[in-house]
Amino acid sequence: MIALFTDFGLEGPYTGQVKAVLAPGVPVVDLFADAPEKRPKPSAYLLAAYAPWFPAGSIILAVVDPGVGSEREATILEADSRWYVGPENGLFELVRRRAVLSRSWTIAPEEPPFGRLSASFHGRDLFAPAAARLARGEFPRAAARPAEIGRRLDWPDDLPEIVYIDRFGNAMTGLRASLLPSAARLRAGGRVLSRAQTFSEVQSGDAFWYENANGLAEIAVNAGRADAMLGLEIGSAVSVLS
Repeated sequence: MIALFTDFGLEGPYTGQVKAVLAPGVPVVDLFADAPEKRPKPSAYLLAAYAPWFPAGSIILAVVDPGVGSEREATILEADSRWYVGPENGLFELVRRRAVLSRSWTIAPEEPPFGRLSASFHGRDLFAPAAARLARGEFPRAAARPAEIGRRLDWPDDLPEIVYIDRFGNAMTGLRASLLPSAARLRAGGRVLSRAQTFSEVQSGDAFWYENANGLAEIAVNAGRADAMLGLEIGSAVSVLS
């Protein structure tokens, strides 16, 4: 299958145009169409948390690409038997770092499906065709690249910031909950939050944090919106208190 992880949104033509290029008959899963807009860093932590749920052999077409048309390179990454296609701008840093085995290639531009490689839509003209070829069992024109190229080694292993806010107002952090002390509290939006296992453990209107279904520490309000109550947005700082 091919999983789409983009900041394109569902409004307008962009997601639909990308899907039109993908291999006929291959299942396409809309994972995120609202990844942090033009922000590869928080997107990288989100991608690393969600991609492992896809089976071996899956292709994750990931495009958060504010540098489209610049000198940044186009990449295919194989990490723990999954394939990732997208820009080399740090988006795959955490996937690569947490993988047991990984290798990567630089994609060579080929004849795009619509006759030319646009300067502004490599998701459709470069990355989607490469993902489609992988889905057909082919390998795009690409050159192996040294492992250190494109790395963001200064990025932390876990990011103490808000990386995503869902439609319910819950705020995901870039912190893996399993690595936090069981009694840890989080400071965010000027509040200190205790941990709960479920929403029903706290009173209606109370803010707390919990381990979400994909292993990230997530801030929520029972019967409310954490983003509104705490003034949270993508990039808001989160501190871990013992």
